[in-house]
Amino acid sequence: MTEPYRYTGHLRKMVGTLPASGETVHYDLPLDERRLPISEWLGHNLSIASTGEIHCIACGRLTKKSYQRGYCFPCMRRLAECDICIVRPERCHYDQGTCREPEWGRAHCMQPHIVYLANSSGLKVGITRHTQVPTRWIDQGATQALPIFQVQTRYQAGLLEVVLAAHVADKTDWRRMLKGDPVAIDLAAERERLLAACGEEIEAVRSRVRDDAVRLPPDAQVTTVAYPVRRHPQRVRSLDLDKTPTIEGRLDGIKGQYLILDCGVINARKFAGYRVEIDVEHQDE
Repeated sequence: MTEPYRYTGHLRKMVGTLPASGETVHYDLPLDERRLPISEWLGHNLSIASTGEIHCIACGRLTKKSYQRGYCFPCMRRLAECDICIVRPERCHYDQGTCREPEWGRAHCMQPHIVYLANSSGLKVGITRHTQVPTRWIDQGATQALPIFQVQTRYQAGLLEVVLAAHVADKTDWRRMLKGDPVAIDLAAERERLLAACGEEIEAVRSRVRDDAVRLPPDAQVTTVAYPVRRHPQRVRSLDLDKTPTIEGRLDGIKGQYLILDCGVINARKFAGYRVEIDVEHQDE
């Protein structure tokens, strides 16, 4: 017997929780104030239907188009979290007194950050606020991650990322990531290789900031992550609620911010602020 359940609300990015290194990530899908335990729905049929309403995730304004994964146009132009320095942290202008929201900058950017190596679609370098470990790695679909620097601000992390990105990728190939887990990498060995290759450039960054602002994290260990995936897609087909308002399929897995259905994949974070109706068929045991 099949019992259909319907949930209605506005999408937000999925919340992934790692119980312990090596264990499988548990995902919840926020829908307004409710958190749907979507990890428990693997193997079940889902229907995700857009109602046509999009509300800004910052101010709640009804908007015809979403910008930067959930914002209305005014908020995209006004908020510090939508500024170019969020994706290009080496262009931070907080110290110039031109931050859009200095208070937000103090709370989010002028905080300790981690520069890390990860294995998602292969070796990559990235940065994240120290409080976002391991959330950032989960959001990227990384199966391994290792901190290599701890710094005092996002700007300092961005400077180091630019140095390391000359030798290793700084982006995830999301299609490759979804097709299966990458071959395991000796991240500690890669860290030592990069530190040796970038020694002069790293020292140059140290000279631009206080010398004690850049340090190696003590006792840094590799974190391994497993994802709730029954089947990886052989061919990755991206699903879009703007083009296909109703998406139906069997949930085969969850990785990063992607729902893997038997008909394609959908990036939940991309459609933050969209009001949807989600039907799930729960099979009685």
